[in-house]
Amino acid sequence: MLEVKQIKKAFGDCVANADVSFSVKKGTIHAIVGENGAGKSTIMKIVYGLYRPDAGEVRFDGKPVNIRTPHDAIGLGIGMVHQHFMLVDTMTVAENIILGAETGSAISLDLDEARERVRSLSAELKLNVDPDALIEDLSVGAQQRVELLKALFRNANFLILDEPTAVLTPQEVAEFFAILRRMKSQGKTIVIITHKLEEVLAISDKVTVMRDGTVVGTVETATTNSAELARMIVGRDVLLRVEKGEANPADVILEVAGLRIERKHGPPVEDVSFTVRSGEIVGIAGVEGNGQTELIECLAGLIRPNAGSIRFSGRDITNANAREVKELGIGHIPEDRLKRGLLKNSDLAENSILGTHYKPPIAAAGFIDSAAVAARVSGIIERFDVRPTDPSLAARSLSGGNQQKLIIGREFELEPKLLLVSQPTRGVDIGAIEFIHRKLVELRDRGAAVLLVSAELEEVTALADRLLVIRDGKIVGEVDPRTATIEEIGLLMTGG
Repeated sequence: MLEVKQIKKAFGDCVANADVSFSVKKGTIHAIVGENGAGKSTIMKIVYGLYRPDAGEVRFDGKPVNIRTPHDAIGLGIGMVHQHFMLVDTMTVAENIILGAETGSAISLDLDEARERVRSLSAELKLNVDPDALIEDLSVGAQQRVELLKALFRNANFLILDEPTAVLTPQEVAEFFAILRRMKSQGKTIVIITHKLEEVLAISDKVTVMRDGTVVGTVETATTNSAELARMIVGRDVLLRVEKGEANPADVILEVAGLRIERKHGPPVEDVSFTVRSGEIVGIAGVEGNGQTELIECLAGLIRPNAGSIRFSGRDITNANAREVKELGIGHIPEDRLKRGLLKNSDLAENSILGTHYKPPIAAAGFIDSAAVAARVSGIIERFDVRPTDPSLAARSLSGGNQQKLIIGREFELEPKLLLVSQPTRGVDIGAIEFIHRKLVELRDRGAAVLLVSAELEEVTALADRLLVIRDGKIVGEVDPRTATIEEIGLLMTGG
């Protein structure tokens, strides 16, 4: 159904796609995997008309096509669901779905017709989506289904899904895959861009592997395994499990008691109490939107609690601001790297000194030492394998995974006593995941405390020495990650 031939695309001196060629067969589920910056999203954004290729040809349904805009792609029956949902929270499902594809006249929209069509599509694929529900009231999994309906409403028969399971629970992933299989049985073609190799093996028919802007190869899923795919992606053997010895926890470094945080949407974070000791990783598992974001931001000094107390090394920091928290030796890797972690229009050098730009060795007598900045950013780029390696590039020009490595490198440079880390490997490739996991364990083994929030249950259970489960703003249980099953934790997360 789709052929891309010798596609080339560069952004300045950065070559994203170099002579990329592969094909996708009609009525199949085709996965595209590769390291961050390998060119996966770029090639599919070319197919969807978000980028124009510098050279090469795209063929669709056996014919050469000139896709200049997403409107052209939609006209061909191509739809794309982006990693970050593009939904308006205050509008209904039906209103979001018809946005940009309104039925009726501009003066009088036929919302009733659209609502019925949404209901019909939802029933046909067993999506269980209410057209009259407000987006802000839906779970993340339901919002994912709304994004699918948006594409199907526009008569898409070829769907591109970018990291579609990044924020779903195991139960939601299983439901989502059942939907994809039903779509495939109806003759639709699906391309999935992902880093999750086990999911690739579970859902796809073929896998195309990219590295450094080129195609390494395309293989039948039934004939490969995770280790072989990882080797193709990275170019070496990759450790697909977390290696860590027993923790040696020491004194309590963080003590949270009776914490309450009012939230704009959903129930408040209520009566949360726990401790974290030096030399251990404490994990927090929960469906996104259940209060873990507000909890971590409160501990980082970004928002104030309405009640309760926070003590760090015996000192009350309940009302400390973000700078005071960082000064005490608390690092923070936020879940939203663009909103909380980076100045996307500033260069890598400027981003590498955020939070330390006002003190030695970066600054002296009120002036920033450019040599110290250059040393800091080059060290982070080298030690954390940030690509491209040009410190003058704007942060927004990096792939999501390389933006994440820049933030992680910056926080590790501070040698924190306590690291607050949310979704550390979201959108990060298999080689970088191995690296980040190893760094977190090394930090623990040096005596630091780590509080880890992750929507990836395999990740949080593999890394955590103790695991807390949060639901509706409350800690609903503590489990031993060595003995609890993924299914048991998932049921605690969802109230099953």
